[in-house]
Amino acid sequence: MSRMSGGQALVSALVAHGVDTVFGIPGTHNLEIYRHLAQQGVRHVSPRHEQGAGYAADGYARTTGRPGVAVVTSGPALLNAAAAVGQAYSDSVPVLVVSPGLPLRHPGMGNGLLHESQDQGAALAAIAAASIRAASVAEIPVAVAQAFAIMTSGRPRPVHLEVPLDVLGEDGEVVVPSPARMGPATAPAAETAAAAALLAESSRPVLVVGGGARGAAPEVRRIAERLGAPVVTTTNGKGVLPEDHPMSLGAGVHLPAVRDLVADADVVLAVGTELAPSDLWYGPLPLDGHLVRIDVDPVGVLTNAVPHIALVGDAAVTLGALLDLLPGSSAEEPAVRRTARWRDHKCTDAAAEGAEWLPVVAALAAALPRDAVVAGDSAMVCYLGAMTNLPMYRPGSFLYPTGFGTLGYGLPAAVGAKVGDPTAPVLALLGDGGAMFTIAELATAAELRMPLPIVIVDNSGYGEIRNEMLDRHDPVHAVTFSSPDFAALGRAVGCHGVTLDDPADLSTAVRDAFGADRATVIHLHHHDPASSPVQGAQP
Repeated sequence: MSRMSGGQALVSALVAHGVDTVFGIPGTHNLEIYRHLAQQGVRHVSPRHEQGAGYAADGYARTTGRPGVAVVTSGPALLNAAAAVGQAYSDSVPVLVVSPGLPLRHPGMGNGLLHESQDQGAALAAIAAASIRAASVAEIPVAVAQAFAIMTSGRPRPVHLEVPLDVLGEDGEVVVPSPARMGPATAPAAETAAAAALLAESSRPVLVVGGGARGAAPEVRRIAERLGAPVVTTTNGKGVLPEDHPMSLGAGVHLPAVRDLVADADVVLAVGTELAPSDLWYGPLPLDGHLVRIDVDPVGVLTNAVPHIALVGDAAVTLGALLDLLPGSSAEEPAVRRTARWRDHKCTDAAAEGAEWLPVVAALAAALPRDAVVAGDSAMVCYLGAMTNLPMYRPGSFLYPTGFGTLGYGLPAAVGAKVGDPTAPVLALLGDGGAMFTIAELATAAELRMPLPIVIVDNSGYGEIRNEMLDRHDPVHAVTFSSPDFAALGRAVGCHGVTLDDPADLSTAVRDAFGADRATVIHLHHHDPASSPVQGAQP
């Protein structure tokens, strides 16, 4: 037992749980936390907005596999980070947001204290897995341990930890507990054996792989080869199986060819995926045949599609158990040829859907190293172009805000990814509309002196919403506008800046940016006459 201030107890507990980096912004009420960060060897990265801090922690978590931590102050700062918490919840990302709270004996009806809000804990509890309030110095390390237990057991999700500002400054006797280590959940043996028997008898199996399989990449490869099963992934599962593997169809579960593939299958094995509408776009997959689902979440395994066999357990452990029960032969040439035919169908669909963006995607593919990480925003060039047409080769290499669908994610997430894995070639891929949501993080990238290509594909506004207005025969307004000179803006805050009019020049610009001494803003003008209707004009 040691005597510490609340702030020291908090930082000590974070360090005990392996935290060596936090993202955040200091404020009047959280200075007792900041006082102890450097003293205990914790690196602090300073985004320029709390939403950026949350997205950076998210990118850090997706790239490293460890919880990302954001430290913000109370009231508006915490609420600024709320969008990032919602995104992390939607995509099952372990993010811890730490903030001060109102004093323990604050008047119930309020008194106008700086940053006062009615109930910020309740606001965060509505969008996080939990909002924990530590009401004493002694409770702080326990609350940190509880937060990490929630984030690292079962389905990973974000947590908010609140410490009243008076408790942060008090001294108390504390014990910092060791992290609670929970082993991977194992699916029941009887259900596993039944699934193995079903898969062993199948002649046309298919694997649908989601973000919950990112820690099971070797097992996904082995079972795909063992079964001779084509593998299609959701956006968050992109790269779990390298997309040049003979059994890989890549990402894009919404495409017509994938629906046809699933309809033709006699068994579908879905691993770590919600089979969510935000991935499927046009309605549920035709899963009328035998569906086997593997998911660590006992609720999620029954959501959106009720399986013939539900295996609740860790993806890697459960796939390993299945492999132990399956016949030992590997995929034969007919299975490879079958997969190649379906890949051709799926690639045709993906190319047709993303035709407008294929020159950009091709230029990126030519420039990206095999171990690259792409942090994308909710932009047409990402979800119509890169998601289905840009090959990726390792788990967690395509960071994208599915589900919650926030704008402004890509740039700060790229910063967080690069901080988490400094040796990885990381690229941010943004649209001009979404880039403006967190454009201040250009200054963060510049300050960190990271060789980060920041590609902004400019289609003069909110292209997707513009198209939806046209499809509805609505007046087209509030969606088309002139962009700033992003390259000049980048240079103004300390980045390099390049402006391009031809995607053919993008490969060289990206290669140069990977070798630069700082971040490079690459502003690519996208010329599509159909994307620039006159403001207010009737279609």
